[in-house]
Amino acid sequence: MNKTLTAASLALALGAAMTIAAAPVAAADMADKDKCFGVALKGKNDCKAGAGTTCAGTSKIDHQGNAWSLVPKGTCEKTVSKTSPTGYGQLAEFKEKKA
Repeated sequence: MNKTLTAASLALALGAAMTIAAAPVAAADMADKDKCFGVALKGKNDCKAGAGTTCAGTSKIDHQGNAWSLVPKGTCEKTVSKTSPTGYGQLAEFKEKKA
């Protein structure tokens, strides 16, 4: 039993170390991206699609105002959104206008 416990502990420690090592890479990838609300197509959002939804792929309509996709920094407010008050993606959630 001692060998089993040691192997399990080693596997757990290795998994934790790999997770910690990957965190800076994920943060660096996010550094040059913006969360752009209102540009994702139905079911194609990267995350957050309002109350009662989980995460990626849960948007119910095209250009949903509370669903976002990651886009290159500086491009969000130049990306077309048919439901946005300005007609372009937003850096914050918004209430959709009729498309």
